[in-house]
Amino acid sequence: MKHLNFAAMPAPAPVRWSTWALLAGLLLLVIASFATLPLKWGEFFSADAVRTSADFLHGFAPPELASPFLMKVGVATFETLAMSAIGTVIAAVLGALLALPASGRFGSLARNATRAVLNVLRSIPELVWASILLIAAGLGPFAGTLALALHTVGVLGRLFADAFENCPPLPATTLRINGARPAVAFLYATLPQCSPQMMSYTLYRWENNIRAAAILGVVGAGGLGQMLKYHLSLFQMQNAATVIVAMLLMVAAVDGLSYLLRRAMTR
Repeated sequence: MKHLNFAAMPAPAPVRWSTWALLAGLLLLVIASFATLPLKWGEFFSADAVRTSADFLHGFAPPELASPFLMKVGVATFETLAMSAIGTVIAAVLGALLALPASGRFGSLARNATRAVLNVLRSIPELVWASILLIAAGLGPFAGTLALALHTVGVLGRLFADAFENCPPLPATTLRINGARPAVAFLYATLPQCSPQMMSYTLYRWENNIRAAAILGVVGAGGLGQMLKYHLSLFQMQNAATVIVAMLLMVAAVDGLSYLLRRAMTR
């Protein structure tokens, strides 16, 4: 059995003082946050709080299982899935198009301008986008789909651009040396290398958009979230429990499907 010769290994890289200063600053920020927030841990774990929480949760049992209501939940589940899928597909297509100038293929000016647009798109949360688009598009899943698409364009566009920039240039350079045009070299060399990573990013964002689509209904964007808000506002806890269970099952199913697809692509 061979033993490692630690004496022959290179010395670890020195840690700069700025790194220690940053870590110390973050630690002080966490301590200051806990010190300034009025966290009432004693009241949270008191017997009265536990009893009130137990009574509240007891109202959710048993979930509503009437066939007409389950059909409504099924329709809302499909609506939520459709919102997330369509929003993700639109975002993937537009993100790939914007990733080309964002990766520096059309000059530094186009790169900086496109990345600024992507930063704005992803810095605005889906709920804010939905609140804005509800004014223009009205209540319903259309506004929710557009909200998911706009936010996800900013995320996927940045990820795709980084994938293009970090792609090994040797295959594309070889094609260029042999007379291929830049577009041909990109389609036959760069894109095939980056496509598995891009597909993995897209599937991951679809998982996130499933959860976001379920929440967007709270502001009137349709789907399960809108049903949940409606029944909770009327204190129909058993109906709300069925909607919550449908959300959990939907997210679990999509997570499992996404995992299987990513595993199949990486084999």
